[in-house]
Amino acid sequence: MGRHDGKREEGFFEQAQMCFIAVTSPADAIIGKYGLDVITESNVCDPGKNFIYVLFNPWCKADSVFMPGDAQKAEYVLNATGFQYRGRTEDIYPMPWHYGQFEEEILDCCMYLLHKSELGPNDRRDPIMIARAMSAMVNMKDDKGVIFGKWKRPYINGTNPSHWKGSVRILQQYYRTKKTVFYGQCWVFSGVLTTVMRCLGIPARSVTTTSAGRDTEGNINVDIYYNEKKEQLRDGDFTWAFHVWNDVWMKRPDLPEGHDGWQALDGTPLEKSEGIFRCGPASVKAIKYGKVNLDYDAMLLFSAVNADKVYWRIENVNGEDKYINYKEESKEVGKEILTKAIGKDTHEDIKDEYKFPEGSDEERKAMATAMSYVKDRNRAADQVFKSFKASIELGCTEEKVVLTGQPIHLNITIKSKSGDAQVVNLSAFCHLESYIGEIEARLGTIQQTVQAEGKTVIQVPLKIPADAYMKVLSQTEDQLLVKVNIFANIQETNEKLIKTLTLPFLYPKLNVVMPSTAKVNEKFTCELTFMNILPIPLENCKLLVEDLDILLKTFDHGVVLPQERITSKIEYMAKKTGDQMIVAKWNSTQVKGITAVGFTEITE
Repeated sequence: MGRHDGKREEGFFEQAQMCFIAVTSPADAIIGKYGLDVITESNVCDPGKNFIYVLFNPWCKADSVFMPGDAQKAEYVLNATGFQYRGRTEDIYPMPWHYGQFEEEILDCCMYLLHKSELGPNDRRDPIMIARAMSAMVNMKDDKGVIFGKWKRPYINGTNPSHWKGSVRILQQYYRTKKTVFYGQCWVFSGVLTTVMRCLGIPARSVTTTSAGRDTEGNINVDIYYNEKKEQLRDGDFTWAFHVWNDVWMKRPDLPEGHDGWQALDGTPLEKSEGIFRCGPASVKAIKYGKVNLDYDAMLLFSAVNADKVYWRIENVNGEDKYINYKEESKEVGKEILTKAIGKDTHEDIKDEYKFPEGSDEERKAMATAMSYVKDRNRAADQVFKSFKASIELGCTEEKVVLTGQPIHLNITIKSKSGDAQVVNLSAFCHLESYIGEIEARLGTIQQTVQAEGKTVIQVPLKIPADAYMKVLSQTEDQLLVKVNIFANIQETNEKLIKTLTLPFLYPKLNVVMPSTAKVNEKFTCELTFMNILPIPLENCKLLVEDLDILLKTFDHGVVLPQERITSKIEYMAKKTGDQMIVAKWNSTQVKGITAVGFTEITE
């Protein structure tokens, strides 16, 4: 039962030998599982189930999670399926997720998590404290929570995070075994946390930020460090191609007026908050205006969407490290912020809820407000607003994507903006990178000294054979990226510059064609097509067709030649009304994890 505003009184209605009793709970009742006893003077009354659940009630105006709008509640509370979004800013793709908050044992698992959190009675009335506790409970750090996070192969004795399609099997396994489930990454933590929040009655949504910043130094910058060999150091800050967290809807009486509504919440165990791996809830409005002093973890989340990116080179001078500032970028973090649109199978851009337009006066004011709360203004913070007037410009002429199986051909350009002759020491490093910025394989380097005379453009080629990356690419379902770091040192002025670029791989497309509507308990045909657009044959090709958590059929297509088209068909019968989702995944030796989704509306 949901919490109530108390206007309806308890009562009873007697008809023959039956007595109907209605009991309402107050709008701030403790969330949990209650025992139910019916005591009569002379008879023993068996109520059937001897317990009831009390949950938050977003339909009740007096409840602190009240959400106006039926369409909003249908999406953020009642919808049991949805999409998360992954990929680079230029290549976002949807992935289906089955939240399944009404499935068997999910509510009991949520009650178990509440019990394990050891929240006191007053905190169990409060969606702020419950959301904060659940962001800790969904990960295994500190409290042996639901999921063990792992961001690198191999995934021994567990499930590859890319294979999960929903929260139900994860939460059911955790509840039945009382043991942490292996393995998860950010979208898995977000999907499970969405399920838990919706199950408890708190409106929730999964949110994806591309080029998400991770500020480990607490200075609201993403500081990228390179050593004298121009190798990137992993003990600094970093950016992820994308990161998935949550928004939850509630009032914030603990904050100044105007901070109700969406609150950012992150269950991925990246940083400790008050000694525990958890993050939020932080008011999205506070994040937008740079009010990073407000609870909880607003500074960390502000940095994730709006930090300035600063590049440094560390040189040893007389036994001490000297930090040389290459450049700063104010528009490279938090490029897109997306969530599933209300009532639609597409995404909604919610960046305006989190930040002002990049470079606007309001955005720079929000940055200044945030910086005013930084306690330890280190070297990066003190220099963040400096500008550069370099006498040369670094660039690269290249395709926007790399055709998988083809060599990589890049032309690094040096454009002189000065009429003077200049000697430039040029270095370029190319590697494969995961979406969290981990180097998976080093592909090639060039070191060259060039003479720039007048306002000319010099091109320096960088060529990488396909064999250099195909072996690594074939070992993972993660969509890796090609990353190129270009460095230049002008001998005459000692100017130091850096240019970075990222290229995705182009993969074949998989399509799912389904009828727009079908009848319940009647068969319909689902057609799946795949065309190999790559210049190489694909070996050991398999097509897996799933109904979210249930594997329906596997097709074995062997070798698929370049430009060959494959068509597969499967018959399916839905057992309930509503949107029916079919998920198809294509794997081969060379490329893995190509996914497509189809929908059919099932009617009576």
